[in-house]
Amino acid sequence: MSGNGEPESTDSLKQFGAVLKAFRERAEMTQEALARRVQFSPATVASIEQGRRLPPPRFIERAGEVLDALGVLKAAAQYLSRQPGLAAWFRQWAELEEQAISLYTYECRLIPGLLQTEAYARTLFDERVPPLTDEESETQVTARLARQELLRTRPNTAFSFIVDEHVLQRRTGGVETSRVLLDHLLEYTAKRRNVEFQIMPLQRGVHAGLDGPIRLLETPEIQWFAYSEGQESGQFVSDPKTISTLHMRYAKLRSQALTPEDSRSLLKQMRGAL
Repeated sequence: MSGNGEPESTDSLKQFGAVLKAFRERAEMTQEALARRVQFSPATVASIEQGRRLPPPRFIERAGEVLDALGVLKAAAQYLSRQPGLAAWFRQWAELEEQAISLYTYECRLIPGLLQTEAYARTLFDERVPPLTDEESETQVTARLARQELLRTRPNTAFSFIVDEHVLQRRTGGVETSRVLLDHLLEYTAKRRNVEFQIMPLQRGVHAGLDGPIRLLETPEIQWFAYSEGQESGQFVSDPKTISTLHMRYAKLRSQALTPEDSRSLLKQMRGAL
């Protein structure tokens, strides 16, 4: 891991890509044909075969079924670097996320990573300063999308998100990217009972989150941890006193934000205005 948080190169991605390519060719299937069958883009299939992209769990499952190689691909995936694209300071938190029974996020800068669409995430990484290479950007996007499996595979985890209204109004990535993002948020808030989404309205001039973003999680052992991220660093927080303070602030934020129902109504208004 380099000092700026970029992932180190790994041969494990190339090895997985070679295995995937061998089974695809055995099936006499082009990358385009496989892409159609697994419902991913041809560019994604090519990137995975070239060892430039971490295969999402859904891709491994679908490709394994299509190519009659599920056992082999799952075995090969076990040797992949666990979370390429994640900065070193974030990995401890990301590992706890995978087991969390409660996960609370307040964000005032951008849409939380677990809720971002691919186009939104790609805009963020493509516009990074200093610029990333195409390969670095692709790796970062893949890692972010892979984390989102948490929302699909942990139905018993309570997810709470509070996002400042101005973040949604910024139209990051343009109008079309914003449309897709709002549709994505509306779908999640409608279909997933364990996901609560609230908007902090602009009319709320003062609220409990003015000191910055808040992330809290609860482990199966009923332990709470927090995470704070800055420009080029992050801090993992386990001090009970600090966590108690952040809990108080998050509870206040929940009471100050729009209700989930009113937040959905505002999302629909924003979508209709695009």
